[in-house]
Amino acid sequence: MDRTAEERSNVVEELLRENGGWAVIDGGLATELESNGADIRDALWSSKCLFSCPKLIRKVHLDYLEAGASILITASYQATIQGFLSRGFSQEESEALLRKSVELAVEARDIYLQKCPQKRQILIAASVGSYGAYLADGSEYSGDYGECVTLETLKEFHRRRLEVLVEAGPDLIAFETIPNKIETQAYVELLEECKINIPAWFAFSSKDGVNIVSGDSLVECGSIADSCQNCVAIGINCTPPRFIHDLILSMTKITKKPILIYPNSGESYDPEKKEWVQSAGGSAEDFAPFVNIWHEAGASLIGGCCRTSPDTVRAISRALKGGA
Repeated sequence: MDRTAEERSNVVEELLRENGGWAVIDGGLATELESNGADIRDALWSSKCLFSCPKLIRKVHLDYLEAGASILITASYQATIQGFLSRGFSQEESEALLRKSVELAVEARDIYLQKCPQKRQILIAASVGSYGAYLADGSEYSGDYGECVTLETLKEFHRRRLEVLVEAGPDLIAFETIPNKIETQAYVELLEECKINIPAWFAFSSKDGVNIVSGDSLVECGSIADSCQNCVAIGINCTPPRFIHDLILSMTKITKKPILIYPNSGESYDPEKKEWVQSAGGSAEDFAPFVNIWHEAGASLIGGCCRTSPDTVRAISRALKGGA
C-alpha cells in the first residue's frame, strides 16, 4: 500500500470512519497456529513458524479476515534478530525473516481482497513484542528485567528490528504487551531517533485492572505514549476481560486518540511449564456480551489476544454490527 507520510498517519482514523466508528483487530496468532497443528514449544514461539511453516501463518491471517478482522497483526511479536542469530541464522537471514512476517500478512490481504466482492480497507500492523518476550522467561508478564537493563539497552535491542519491519512496508507498528515504563520510553525515543514515518499504536498489559504488569502507572505510561507524535492509538492487550472496562475508563482520561483493546481469553500463562492455565471466559460466546459495553465505554478498535480465535473475532464483528 503506497502512501505518503501524511496519508499513513491517518490510516486508523480512515478505517474508523469507513466502519462507522469501530474496527475489528484479529485474534490470537500463536495459539491459533497451534490449533492448526504447528509445534511452537520453542523460545522463538510463533516466530518459529516464519521458517518452519510460513504458509500456515498466511492461512491463519486469512481465517481472521474471513471472520471479519480489518487489522492483521504480523507474526513478529517474538521475532527478533538476536533470537534468530542465536539459532544459527545470519544477520541477513534474520532480517529476511522479519520482513517475511509483514509479507505474509500482505499476501493474505491480497488473496482475500481478490476474492472479496465488497472491497474494504485492511491494515497490516507489524508487531513489536517486548524485550521480555525475547528472553522467553516470563518477564514479559512482570516487566522485571533487572537493574542491568537500561533505557539504552532496550533501544539498542529494538533499533534494527524496528527499522527492518518499517522497511517491509506495513501500515503501522504495533508495540504490544508493553510491561513497564522504561520500554514505553524506549519505543517513543526510537521512533524519533530512527525517523520512523509510519504511525504506531501502544498496547499495555495489566494483571490488576489499574497498573501495567510491572506495577508502573498505566496513566503515566499511557501519557508518555500519548505525547508521541507517531502514536495514533493507545490501549490494552493480553489482559483478562474482567479488567478491560475499568482500564478503558482510565485511558479515556489521558488520551483523545482512539482506544484499542484486545484482551486474552482470561486464562493465565505459566512461564515455567510454558502452558496456559484453564479458566472461564475464553469462548466467542463469553466475549460477545462485553463488546458493545467496551465500545460504549470508549474503545473503538476491538479484537482478541492469546487463546482467542476466528470464532471470537467473528463474535466481536457480529456484536459491533448489532447482531449479537
